[in-house]
Amino acid sequence: MRARTSTLTAVVAAMTAGMLAWGAPAQAGTVVLSRGHVDTVDVAFENGALEISVHDETADPDVERDPADVVFVVKPEAAVTVPNDPRYRFLGAPGATVHILPEVQDENLLWAGLATEELESGVFAGDSVQIRVTRVLGPGGFSLFTTGPTGAPTVLVNSEDGLPDAITRPVGSHMHLNWAFEKAGTYRIKVEVTGILATTGKRVTSAPAWLTFQVRC
Repeated sequence: MRARTSTLTAVVAAMTAGMLAWGAPAQAGTVVLSRGHVDTVDVAFENGALEISVHDETADPDVERDPADVVFVVKPEAAVTVPNDPRYRFLGAPGATVHILPEVQDENLLWAGLATEELESGVFAGDSVQIRVTRVLGPGGFSLFTTGPTGAPTVLVNSEDGLPDAITRPVGSHMHLNWAFEKAGTYRIKVEVTGILATTGKRVTSAPAWLTFQVRC
């Protein structure tokens, strides 16, 4: 396995400045995405139910897809090395290879986001919902994190310290973050969305969705 000569520290500096092994062959009808803007979790509320889809902006016009029909490819260019910085120890040992889809757009890679833009104000208590990662199947650790202006990471999901992990998002919003995979191979990530209805106090939860990522080296 060969990492780029740049380290994660360099990636963080770029963020601050501008802020596989293959699995089974794709089945007929599967859409394989490897670059461009895509919301891997796009949340909607229809007929009293929360729903998860993939908002694919790599297509023209953009389209909503069933997560079961999509494979997200993490290209070899996503490989960096873990810096000798204790703040990034959650990614593995210093000098190890980690594969990151970054929160700042790289034209050669997928720019993966989370979206609640279709949710209206006044429907959910606190005008927010939770995106929950409940299970990760794969050859290594998986994490989601953001990077602050000083380069400090905020870890939102870490499969190695216990799941589920929840990301609270305001309605009508959109965010990007770093998707980190510690080894090459195929990952299956189980997600759901939950919220409390403002009028009744009832909790509603989406059907679970499985996201499939294939990490190349």
